[in-house]
Amino acid sequence: MLKKILFVVSVMCCFLSIQCKDDDDIKPTIDICDQKTVINKNIYNNLVSADFNFVRTEITDNCLTIEISASGCDGNSWEFNLVDSGAVAESSPEQRYLKFQLINEEACLAIFKKTVSFDLTSLQINGSNEIILRLEGLEPSLRYKY
Repeated sequence: MLKKILFVVSVMCCFLSIQCKDDDDIKPTIDICDQKTVINKNIYNNLVSADFNFVRTEITDNCLTIEISASGCDGNSWEFNLVDSGAVAESSPEQRYLKFQLINEEACLAIFKKTVSFDLTSLQINGSNEIILRLEGLEPSLRYKY
């Protein structure tokens, strides 16, 4: 009888020791981009933006980083959006069409630069590992590999 009890206890100990992973193995999900990319044909077609100039663009780890310059008082009230048309051009690789929006209510003539990043994962196409992003007002187009 004692052997059966010891056997059951040892089996339970083994089961409990492999049942759960350590909390250290669980990594929290951290958003590394500042904002999400919006996919909406109506918003894309009706998008109005304040004047700006692209300074720099870069794609890193599913984020599109955009640096712009525009006139303003300090740029702290600026808002940004990246909107996709929802259309996918069936080429190799496929192409998507985007517009960048600056909302700028500042009425000063100084020039400031600001940088913002957008999550591109919603733009990925099943069965593909690369797309061309055609961002209105930016030449050349951007290659997004994922």
